[in-house]
Amino acid sequence: MIKVAALGSGSSGNSLLLRAGRTTLLIDCGFTMKETIARLVHLGLSPSDLDAVLISHEHGDHMKGVGPLSRKFGLPVWCTHGTYHQARDNRFASVRLFHAHEPFVIGDVEVDPFPTPHDAAESCQFVFTVNETRFANVTDLGACTPHVREKLAGVHGLVVECNYDNQMLREGPYPPSLQARIRSDYGHLGNDQAGVLLQELDHPELQCILLGHLSEKNNSDAVALATIQEHLEDRHERISVLAQHCCSPWFDVVADPDGLSTAGGITLAPASSGGSVRLADLA
Repeated sequence: MIKVAALGSGSSGNSLLLRAGRTTLLIDCGFTMKETIARLVHLGLSPSDLDAVLISHEHGDHMKGVGPLSRKFGLPVWCTHGTYHQARDNRFASVRLFHAHEPFVIGDVEVDPFPTPHDAAESCQFVFTVNETRFANVTDLGACTPHVREKLAGVHGLVVECNYDNQMLREGPYPPSLQARIRSDYGHLGNDQAGVLLQELDHPELQCILLGHLSEKNNSDAVALATIQEHLEDRHERISVLAQHCCSPWFDVVADPDGLSTAGGITLAPASSGGSVRLADLA
């Protein structure tokens, strides 16, 4: 079983927790160290429970707290060579550099990184495997390349980027140059792109679909959810929207979900206890 929870997800900060067996990984850390610790505590953990921090790319909404957290708690940081050399703060307690085409193992978790088209030095994302269970994190990419689709085939759960709604971006406050950057093949996935990807990936054991990295100005929870449900013809509980200003609950993902609840022929993994927390509660 793989357990996942988001500390938060959006244009201002992203961080995902993944637990399996005796191993706990933090994927990205786009919040200050203070906020990160408070959100970990809300989810029943502390920095001392973490085995490693993985970084997808060097942008601040994914890396803001990595350096301070690593130094204070002695956490090893895993990232690509390009991310390490372009990071504004790469003074980590220790660093493990990897190539985005080479899988590696941290404790009980096999990590399979893959390159993603994004306007960063050496951006990548990850598929995590524990026994037969596979979970992917796929945000910050402007296009779903054949290689990305190949890596994601058969996953049992994933975080998928739904950064913007086409109409909201077009009619929103961003200047044309920034809109073009977001829509480009090295920008971000919109709701419709994510929906097309999920249509292709969908299979009976895809239990957990988490919509992440929503723009607060160019998207909304309701619009993103409605778009994905339309593409999947799916209104089941397996789809959740991750929030910027609060933690998600824990989600359990298993490859052989015998005995779990079902709805409409879709097998669902129940969320463990968790809840949400507002930023105001962290002060």
